[in-house]
Amino acid sequence: QAPALIEKPKPGDLIEIFRVGYKHWAIYIGSGFVVHLLCSLDFNNLRMLCCAVRCVSEKLEDVVGGDRWRINNYLDKKHKPQQIYTIVKQAVGFIGTRLPYNLVSSNCEHFATDLRYGKSTSLQVGGQRKTERSFRSAAEIRVSRLRSAHSNKTALHHETSSKHYIYHHHTRNMKH
Repeated sequence: QAPALIEKPKPGDLIEIFRVGYKHWAIYIGSGFVVHLLCSLDFNNLRMLCCAVRCVSEKLEDVVGGDRWRINNYLDKKHKPQQIYTIVKQAVGFIGTRLPYNLVSSNCEHFATDLRYGKSTSLQVGGQRKTERSFRSAAEIRVSRLRSAHSNKTALHHETSSKHYIYHHHTRNMKH
């Protein structure tokens, strides 16, 4: 039986979940849901140190299970949080995306703090040693993909339009 959820998180809050031997981090997006990184490998498996993870949205109570958790916006005094809308929009934008995972340089805490502050930080790696990594935002990833797709479609459209124009221009001149 999971403990009753006493704290009431707000969208954009960092959620710290106390697992055995480590802390898991998520970002609260509202209506009882969080966005977090999910790796199917067992934590004791050494490949967990560096693998690909999937970003998912799940009910907070399901992610927490029977573990203790708390709202922990621990960098609010050091870094100004991004706008709530921006945090939630970026988090939702990552859902379903596969991301590289590295326990030391791009873990779930890095991911969550990057969404909240625009700066990725993890205090749990190496004790109190802070590590920073720059995550590309979901918006940057999607814009890059859209630009690539758009440029391919635009090139195809221009090529098709040119051929269409040449064909119609040529056949029209032949009729007259």
